[in-house]
Amino acid sequence: MATALHQRVSEIQQALRDAEIDGWLFYDFRGSDPLAYRILQLDPTLHVTRRWYYWIPAQGVPVKLLHRIEPHVLDTLPGQADCYVSWEQQRQILARLLAGGLRVAMQYSPLNAVPYVSRVDAGTIELIRSYEVEVVSSADLIQTFEARWTDRQLESHQFAAAALRRIVDETFSQVHEAVTQGCGLTEYGVQQFILSRIREAGMVTSSAPIAAVNAHSADPHYGPTETGSAEVSRDALLLIDLWAKRAEAGSVYADITWTGYVGRTVPVKHREIFDLVREGRDAALTFARIEIAAGHRPFGWEVDDACRHVIQRGGYGDQFVHRTGHSIGEEVHGNGANIDGLETQDTRRLMSRTCFSIEPGIYLPGEFGIRSELDVYLADREALVFGLPLQSEIVSIF
Repeated sequence: MATALHQRVSEIQQALRDAEIDGWLFYDFRGSDPLAYRILQLDPTLHVTRRWYYWIPAQGVPVKLLHRIEPHVLDTLPGQADCYVSWEQQRQILARLLAGGLRVAMQYSPLNAVPYVSRVDAGTIELIRSYEVEVVSSADLIQTFEARWTDRQLESHQFAAAALRRIVDETFSQVHEAVTQGCGLTEYGVQQFILSRIREAGMVTSSAPIAAVNAHSADPHYGPTETGSAEVSRDALLLIDLWAKRAEAGSVYADITWTGYVGRTVPVKHREIFDLVREGRDAALTFARIEIAAGHRPFGWEVDDACRHVIQRGGYGDQFVHRTGHSIGEEVHGNGANIDGLETQDTRRLMSRTCFSIEPGIYLPGEFGIRSELDVYLADREALVFGLPLQSEIVSIF
């Protein structure tokens, strides 16, 4: 473990030099920055009641700043330790540590543009700036050490994507059988069927999948409950959104959304809306593939724009009410760049060995909603999608 942590610190220092940043200052108070614990490979269950800092300079020996009653909190990390008791001592040590007009990375985002990164409170940022320090965002450093996958994680994603794709087909077959036999299937029943298949595949999920019919499918985050969920009946549109990963530690998620129609002939309006969503999805994927093949690293917001422009031209821009996609990692919503120019202007570049979803949707309140979701993994010069085939039309379940 010690060797691995020394290697991690060495890699961080190289990344800092590459980015021309003088150091990375980690700060936490009672679990306020879970990213710090992940990146530094600390135990998130540590009992910590006082502020701690960990300074990794681009060159030199790291320094731990700890309260004297909790001097062992960062014992697993390399570097020298310094302790404070009073707030005056804490500030004196920080002033000495950060002297010299440094550029310092912290978990901060200008104007809170990327809230996933903004873990350090405004007062602490003010304190650090008072030492004539330029605070810069650690957003891309976080991606480098938190969002990039190992070969083993990529394999776990491929497994999950194939399993979820199989579960989609099994779910639509189960709906066909239940409706044919008049079994009174509900959205909640569909959800529980999907959950059972996820478990049987040796996978886990952070929360229950979405199963939504008709008007409920126009709510992007609808979740059926055991009582009161709608019946899945003939001539209903059914949207399912499912995400899961292998149960083994370190595994990463796959996350997909499909729509089916519980009938033989899909209505014209449903088909038209799906076609527009699919065109937006495919435009985003094509843009990413062209850029990556050319050796470029686009911003998350640029991929969002490629998708959103298609739907806006189709006249449904106001009904596409969320970002195009999100980072995927050990959590289904990971800590890399999101495909977002709407909810945030995500100016993080898409890095190799990271993964994100593309999932445009059009939602017509009181009628229905359509979303189509796939996951994109970025290799050095390829944008890869697993769990094929992709959905090309609404599935006719009968």
